[in-house]
Amino acid sequence: QVQLVESGGGLVQPGGSLRLSCATSGRIVGFNTMGWYRQAPGKQREFVAAITSGDITNTANSVKGRFTISRDNAKDTVYLQMNSLKPDDTAVYYCYLNWGLREYWGRGTQVTVSS
Repeated sequence: QVQLVESGGGLVQPGGSLRLSCATSGRIVGFNTMGWYRQAPGKQREFVAAITSGDITNTANSVKGRFTISRDNAKDTVYLQMNSLKPDDTAVYYCYLNWGLREYWGRGTQVTVSS
């Protein structure tokens, strides 16, 4: 069973930056996609960004130009660099892995943007 563990969340002021990490518990072999969703209080979970094992990326328009997704395949770890953070970015950020016919999710990490 693959487990995903997120880290890097926290409290940051508007305009600040954070870097989220998501590490897998095992070795991921073959084509796969890793990425991030987020869920703000009272709202549905929404897509943020994704990256394939071939480094093809997709980023939501709401964060394009501010957030950058990347991965280290040797470490089976995905990162989300978040710059120019806004209060609207406040949410629990969830990492996911789509591998084969299965999907795996992390427990989430809280990001709060507030002065």
